[in-house]
Amino acid sequence: MPDTVTELAKQGRALAAKDRERLVDLLLDSLDEAPDPEIEEAWRVEIRRRVTAYERGEAVLYDADDVLAEAKRIAP
Repeated sequence: MPDTVTELAKQGRALAAKDRERLVDLLLDSLDEAPDPEIEEAWRVEIRRRVTAYERGEAVLYDADDVLAEAKRIAP
């Protein structure tokens, strides 16, 4: 029994680099599921909360370089 995926991969490797890139993009896009409306709404609420806190001067802000340095220290 032929392995369809292996055969498709073989054919894909024969494509020009630009076409392989396009194929990969098309395949990756096919994996995207429709967003869950409840999760999307929860994120909208959280974003509004964070923006409001920032605008009121209540948010604790960290410099990106400091955050990255700390991340490297924790997980080198």
